[in-house]
Amino acid sequence: MPEGSLLALYTDGLIEARGRDIDDGVDLLLQALAGSGTSLEDTCDTVLRNVLPARPTDDVALLLARTNVLDAGHVATWDVRPEPSAVAEIRDRAGRQLQEWGLEEAAYVTELVVSELVTNAIRYGEPPVQLRLILDRTLICEVSDASSTAPHLRRARVYDEGGRGLLLVAQLCRRWGTRHTYHGKTIWAEQPLSPD
Repeated sequence: MPEGSLLALYTDGLIEARGRDIDDGVDLLLQALAGSGTSLEDTCDTVLRNVLPARPTDDVALLLARTNVLDAGHVATWDVRPEPSAVAEIRDRAGRQLQEWGLEEAAYVTELVVSELVTNAIRYGEPPVQLRLILDRTLICEVSDASSTAPHLRRARVYDEGGRGLLLVAQLCRRWGTRHTYHGKTIWAEQPLSPD
């Protein structure tokens, strides 16, 4: 989608009403979105004012989002050799990228997260493996591989050799998750850049 595209997710209660054809409801929605204000909040107000029936008989939910594209200076991507020795190399690259972005204070946590996620992708995933760092309001670390098997968070027992990686990521980051793709999956972890 082009930058600035407007996405509207809604329940049928917004466009359906007694005595109104659903196609008319969709047309009203499209007209309200086309003539809306610049802010998403103003757009929501316009849609609800112009589309919502006077007495809705169903629940109504409306979620609007606008696409945003980051320039290449805010995204760093590397292919990762599917070998355990590649972990140290990719961790160093990530550290150098953080220095370029002036985020030295985030280096320790980021390098730990990169190490854990890349190690898991090499050990349990399938090539190709890729690391991407995204700098926006937060720092997002994404590791993609060709396996569709999603990891799960578990608590390692005292004498277990492994099983602590995702738990560590979950504790160090604001949030993390898995996104399935046509060619596998992406595990992502989001770090705040300033104290909450």
